[in-house]
Amino acid sequence: MAQTIKRIGILTSGGDCSGLNAVIESVVKSASSKNIQVLGFKMGYDGLLRNDYVLLDNASVRNIGHEGGSILGNSNKTNLFKRRIFDEKGEITYRDDSMIAVKNLQNDSVDALVVVGGDGSMTSARDFARLGVNVVCIPKTIDNDVPYTDKTFGYSTAVERIADALSSIKTTGYSHNRVMILEVMGRHAGWLALEGGLSGDADFILLPEIPYNIDHIAEKLIERYNLGFKSTLICVSEGAHPKNGKVTATVNSKYPDSVKLGGVGSKIAFELEEKIKNVTDQEVRCTNLSYIQRGGNTNYSDRILSFRYGSFAVDTIMKGEFGVMVAMRGEKIVTVKLEDVVGNGPMGETSKGGMKNVTEDSDLLRCARSMGVYLGE
Repeated sequence: MAQTIKRIGILTSGGDCSGLNAVIESVVKSASSKNIQVLGFKMGYDGLLRNDYVLLDNASVRNIGHEGGSILGNSNKTNLFKRRIFDEKGEITYRDDSMIAVKNLQNDSVDALVVVGGDGSMTSARDFARLGVNVVCIPKTIDNDVPYTDKTFGYSTAVERIADALSSIKTTGYSHNRVMILEVMGRHAGWLALEGGLSGDADFILLPEIPYNIDHIAEKLIERYNLGFKSTLICVSEGAHPKNGKVTATVNSKYPDSVKLGGVGSKIAFELEEKIKNVTDQEVRCTNLSYIQRGGNTNYSDRILSFRYGSFAVDTIMKGEFGVMVAMRGEKIVTVKLEDVVGNGPMGETSKGGMKNVTEDSDLLRCARSMGVYLGE
């Protein structure tokens, strides 16, 4: 017999993206229609640790579905199973504070917890499920790299931002006979650059999954120039890297996610201009779209997906099904076990093997090649 559900908790963890508020709205309205209270924990898992929450009702989530960001706030710095602590000497130690969160949920009479996040957030959700917390996850990331689901919310809006940006810088390329590079997000998976680049009519698309050869790119640019194409549009993932080379990144050990990618677009721009300047005399300019991909109003596609995910999560809780992620498979929303999504590794450690990458059998990749888009190989 399914457990009687009277109170649900929800938190938004990891990086922000468009669609978070739509998920919150959907969860609250779906729960309210079933006479269930919703507690919104602030700033992700940090809110569970501090027991910092707000009671959400239909009035508090009215007309927020189109807004970017999260009314609850986001944090990607808190792993309660391996929490970073700075001692009096400034050195880093780790502590397991997960049971504090579990006791807070028990004291708050929370019957089930909805976790909205990506792989790191869902790893912690899996670990809380192992401790007996009734957890249902909703997949969130603009990178669209969560396995076992066809699409994550936030992705569609981010792709739209990329396509718009490519359309904007394309005209500058035409006007000045320049090579224009747009660097977009995508640490390990190139879906954003691939679909954004295709929809934005990019001539070259560089992905983390396909290491590029800078000499081949320069040769292709010169070839295009000689054929009469005086401007070129390149879309590059932040995780793109040369063959036998590393990603462009900075390291700051102050943060849990110490490696920060970014800068590959500028690196490529400098190298290409040096290689082609004596042949085409073209300038190469780079724009980094950065956090513009994450913010702003949520498009209609992501709003609908977020509404579907949120309402299905509540229905899943009502059925007494826990330790799962809601997912899109074709046109249907289904559930997948968290142990399958993030792996069955040790508590506090994020699985590294479950990412959904662009593969050679991807139809988007086939489409790009068929249309003459150069992938830097």
